[in-house]
Amino acid sequence: MQPIELLWIDDEIDLLQAHVIFLSQKGYNVHKAHSGQDAIMLVKEQHFDVVLLDENMPGMSGLEVLDELKQLRPSLPIIMITKSEEENIMEEAIGAKIADYLIKPVNPNQILLALKKNLDATKLVTEKTISSYQRSFQELNALLMQAHSLDDWSELYQKILFWEMELDTIDSPELQEIFHYQKTEANLTFSRFIEKNYATLLFEDNAHAFSHQAFKQLVAPRLESKPTLLLVIDNLRYDQFKSILPNISPYYSLDFETAYFSLLPTATQYARNAFFSGLLPSEMEAQHPQWWKNDVDEGGKNLHEADFLGAQLKRLGIDQPHSYTKINRPHEASKFLDIIKAETASSLKAVVYNFVDMISHSKTEMEVIKELASTDKAYRSLTKSWFQNTVLLDIIKTAQQKGYQLIITTDHGTINVEQPAKIIGDRETSSNIRYKTGRRLKTEDKHVFMVSDPKSIGLPSINMSSSFAFAKDNYYLIYPNRYHHFVNYFKNSYQHGGISLEEMCIPFAVFSPK
Repeated sequence: MQPIELLWIDDEIDLLQAHVIFLSQKGYNVHKAHSGQDAIMLVKEQHFDVVLLDENMPGMSGLEVLDELKQLRPSLPIIMITKSEEENIMEEAIGAKIADYLIKPVNPNQILLALKKNLDATKLVTEKTISSYQRSFQELNALLMQAHSLDDWSELYQKILFWEMELDTIDSPELQEIFHYQKTEANLTFSRFIEKNYATLLFEDNAHAFSHQAFKQLVAPRLESKPTLLLVIDNLRYDQFKSILPNISPYYSLDFETAYFSLLPTATQYARNAFFSGLLPSEMEAQHPQWWKNDVDEGGKNLHEADFLGAQLKRLGIDQPHSYTKINRPHEASKFLDIIKAETASSLKAVVYNFVDMISHSKTEMEVIKELASTDKAYRSLTKSWFQNTVLLDIIKTAQQKGYQLIITTDHGTINVEQPAKIIGDRETSSNIRYKTGRRLKTEDKHVFMVSDPKSIGLPSINMSSSFAFAKDNYYLIYPNRYHHFVNYFKNSYQHGGISLEEMCIPFAVFSPK
């Protein structure tokens, strides 16, 4: 193992020989510089892994040396050591992106800890993460065996997401493979649970709501006397929500977070209409036929969400002004931002934001998106990058300044499909590849949940022989005609409409402005 090249800059470095010897024994090759000018010359001439910098020196001050070194080597970790506890010096040093800040007197172990934190952090985090996951592996398996309710599945999925994002931070292909197997097993078991219990659960009062219950149970109780921005980000998976949370936290405090479950099909026309209407799809068709469209009907399927929302608010006895805005394009987001800036915070503003759904669907057709979102980890990274640079974040900042309570949720998630399941249907069968509805649907694949009576799960029947088919886990439904062509075309694309934890177990969060 190569020694670590350490540059220590201190005009009194000769008085610290005991510290130098201690660090040398720990594998550090210590280079001494008595002044800032000497240090700058050394950094220009040779490589260093880390710098210890005294703040109070004659000639160039520590802060001046820090600025020079950062211009020469922006990524070089610099640990500042100082006698001063003055707040302005600390703030300047932190603003200059120092790696750490130590106040004299310091003992050798304090210095060693600061060095390890900056140089060995990746190695130490990897070792700790691996050992922690290995201990949790059996716990996750036990929870999987004991999952008999939506509450159990919500708890288990939260733990799965935690470990998925923890394992993102380390380089361990073997552990990733083990985790992938465990997550796949969880989805298979969840699919069996839904197939067996969905028709009962959908009509019960559960601890975790379904789409048609979510507004009444989760949103309505939080509307009293608080101006609220309800942000429904279409197709936002729970892991994506977790990935954007750090960008929200500077402006909002997270007060409440839970999961709710998308109904089937996990598709926008069903799930989001159910959220805004507070009704099952079969009830929407019966009570509001002028607003509801089935799969085979022409025209937009989500054109009456504002009407559904108004009807639900009236039914719930919520008599307050509200607005509904759907944002599909950047210029529409900018227009809404101007509106919210100009208005005084009042009542309920419901906003549907569609960009994440566009990323998901683009992966099927655009090679660049396939490359950028080739894995779930990459998909999370792409979502985070988008969120950091989108007008949506400006909308959230403005809402915070105006004093809005913020609610963030979605209608359904999505899953990366990998395995085809063959299905047969007539020409009128719907086109989605995670679910199908139509007459004479047939399949022998065990990874498909067939429902011959749509009304038993709250769905409309287009005709007497209509049925629904839902792909489970990461399967997708393909017709026999040109089978291999479409198998290859849709493989490794993000789809929704079927049964999986990623599609059904979705986030609901309430924030208060800081």
